Amino acid sequence: MAALARWCLRRRATVIAVWLAAFAAVAAAAAMTGSAYSNDYDIPGTGSSKVSALLEQRFPDRAGDSDTIVWHTADDAGGTVDAPGVERRMATALRQVADLPGVTSVTGPYGPGDTSRISADQHTAYATVVFREPAADLGEAEVRRVLDTVRSAASGAPGLEVEMGGAGAGLTERTGSAHLSEAIGVGVAAVVLFLAFGSLAATLLPIATALIGVGTAYAAIGLLGHAMTVADFAPMLGMLIGLGVGIDYALFIVTRHRGGLRRGLPVEEAAQRAVATSGRAVVFAGATVCLALLGMLVLRLSFLNGVAVAAALTVALTVAASLTLLPALLGLIGMRALSRRERRRLAERGPEAMTAKGLCARWAVCVERRPKLLAAVAVALIAVLALPTLSLRLGTSDQGNSPSDSTTRRAYDLLAEGFGPGFNGPLTLMGGIDGADDRTAFTALPETLRGVDGVASVSAAELSRGGDTGVITVVPGTAPQSRATSDLVERLRAEVLPRAEEGTSLRVYVGGVTAGYDDFAAVIVSKLPLFVGVVVALGSALLLLAFRSIGIPVKAAVMNVAAVASSFGVVVAIFQWGWGSEALGLGRAGPIEPFLPVIMVSVLFGLSMDYQVFLVSRMYEEWRRTRDNRTAVRVGLAETSRVINSAAVIMIAVFSAFVLSGDRIIAMFGIGLAAAVALDAFVLRTLLVPALMHLLGGANWWLPRRLERLLPRITVEAEDDGEGAASGPDGGEPAPSGDPAPPGTVPEPVRGPVPLPVSQPLSLSGQAAAGAAAGMVATAPGSVSGTEPGTVSGTAPGADTARSSVP
Repeated sequence: MAALARWCLRRRATVIAVWLAAFAAVAAAAAMTGSAYSNDYDIPGTGSSKVSALLEQRFPDRAGDSDTIVWHTADDAGGTVDAPGVERRMATALRQVADLPGVTSVTGPYGPGDTSRISADQHTAYATVVFREPAADLGEAEVRRVLDTVRSAASGAPGLEVEMGGAGAGLTERTGSAHLSEAIGVGVAAVVLFLAFGSLAATLLPIATALIGVGTAYAAIGLLGHAMTVADFAPMLGMLIGLGVGIDYALFIVTRHRGGLRRGLPVEEAAQRAVATSGRAVVFAGATVCLALLGMLVLRLSFLNGVAVAAALTVALTVAASLTLLPALLGLIGMRALSRRERRRLAERGPEAMTAKGLCARWAVCVERRPKLLAAVAVALIAVLALPTLSLRLGTSDQGNSPSDSTTRRAYDLLAEGFGPGFNGPLTLMGGIDGADDRTAFTALPETLRGVDGVASVSAAELSRGGDTGVITVVPGTAPQSRATSDLVERLRAEVLPRAEEGTSLRVYVGGVTAGYDDFAAVIVSKLPLFVGVVVALGSALLLLAFRSIGIPVKAAVMNVAAVASSFGVVVAIFQWGWGSEALGLGRAGPIEPFLPVIMVSVLFGLSMDYQVFLVSRMYEEWRRTRDNRTAVRVGLAETSRVINSAAVIMIAVFSAFVLSGDRIIAMFGIGLAAAVALDAFVLRTLLVPALMHLLGGANWWLPRRLERLLPRITVEAEDDGEGAASGPDGGEPAPSGDPAPPGTVPEPVRGPVPLPVSQPLSLSGQAAAGAAAGMVATAPGSVSGTEPGTVSGTAPGADTARSSVP
């Protein structure tokens, strides 16, 4: 790591040029090839999948995207949809649509003898537009021409409303506000960074690093879509995650670098040490996020494989930018990483020693004194927020969940009011016919279906040209997202259709919107325990290796599950219960996307691991030095809580800003991740975890001797001269140097220069230095610790050695 940092610092112009060239090249390639995203929820082997395959093979005229044009006449206007004026306007508009490029056919309600497309009250009618290509391949311009053409018919006709629904129509509602979300998130992050650093140059570095890394990944995901199935929300999800972790990772390195500068190190040496120490923590944290994301591959679902690879690619590139581009930029700005006041103070007073004091130190002492009370408060808060998770219902939102002012939502509501709630989600029944008995059974099936509870209407059986496949359309009496519609699908599959197939070789499969979403959700739920088990096991194994303890990974696993449960409670309350969803512009309440638990578990376990590592690594370092659990927990919390909370504020700002993207799925991720990070950083890591560690005492660090001998040793942060953990004469664990100070003890500050033995350098952990550089502390020159109330002191590695070495 040190060699990489040194190389990047010495060839800073080359590194910056390479990153900019890579970004430009990938972006240009993505622009030339175009995107190839897919929202194919199809899972081979399910009933809905078989229906889709048969429909494409036997009824190719239905393979293209089919959208619906809906028009409605108001009651107070006095006219109906078959009034001469309305009919003339709409018939002309439909003929014009049929002549537009990309349109295969238009079927309206004004043909001879066809009244099925006009509602019973004669105030709503619809026409079906079939495009030559599926919605994923349609261009927005093609669909917009259709919408503009039919809307022109309503111009100058009071009381006539024309709307358009369907997957193609949804393309016209992409507001492009995703870039606004990104800008707002980055802007808030910049404010937080400037408040922490006080330097404009230092503020811009984490943002520039994250934007270059995420921008390169965003374009690369577009290319990835040509090689594998990638959902259309994957680039936005990658940007959401990448901006959050990218800015945070750069934050940890920059704060470490600033700490080195304030201690008097030259620019290049400070940057090299920052990457060699905090950079290792960034690699460890980034690797855990990538492993958690790639854990989705165990589900073996092509739809999620692309999402997993895309998100992991984004995180990997942000880590790479933090380790290479960032040190080059640090070398470029030099001492401007410090504010003018800090540079002036450094020139006047010389290098500074730092300890944790102020609010962070007082909070650490408060947690130590009242661990039971604070732990109970944290548990109660998490439990209350997690309660809505018990009512979690997985399903896929449709255009009935769109914002109320969108054309797709208005078309959806008009059809539901005019033709019944199930009209927007008909079921498609398809069967393979082999012989006269099968044909007789299939053609008699509609009559049977009409007598089934929950069925509103049934079409006649339609056979393919070869007569070997039949299709029947069933309109449920309830909405597509209703539990009753899912129950109807299950009843048809388990009871009605098997009875109709008795004595024949006929096999009828149920497809359609609700059936497809139910099949997808069922497969996800069945594999979710395996997935969560793999992610938890991987994370626990990494923590076991890093901290040589059974209790640390067990607590981390429980905390991660708590963070996921409580964040899902927030998501359920807003999106499924509808608490504020319309006010936020997120549309009507509905079920939670079935893939949301999988992706959020991956991301949250990775992000939670970051905070766990940054917090516990400092505690572990102090425990190894003092063998005093109370001191280790107090010092670790005091020296890391500020930087953890600053990083969390940045992530929350970035994630929350994506609520403005206008995409319901991305908004779910944004709100869920923002809530999880807030709870994880402010409740779990800085309250519940240290409180429990105080209550458990030395048991936190217990590890069976036999397991201790078997485990390989890994370190989260490297040790380096002047910044590593203090070591004993043989390079092993440091020997305790006196009894640790009791809570609240403030030793006498040391004045003047402090000569230190070469074998025992004065040390601040990576997180202590990061927290100090973020503005936690600044004591008088030459002092090891301050004397202000609330100062946590006398515990920094090497402090006792320094004190005994004063002449």
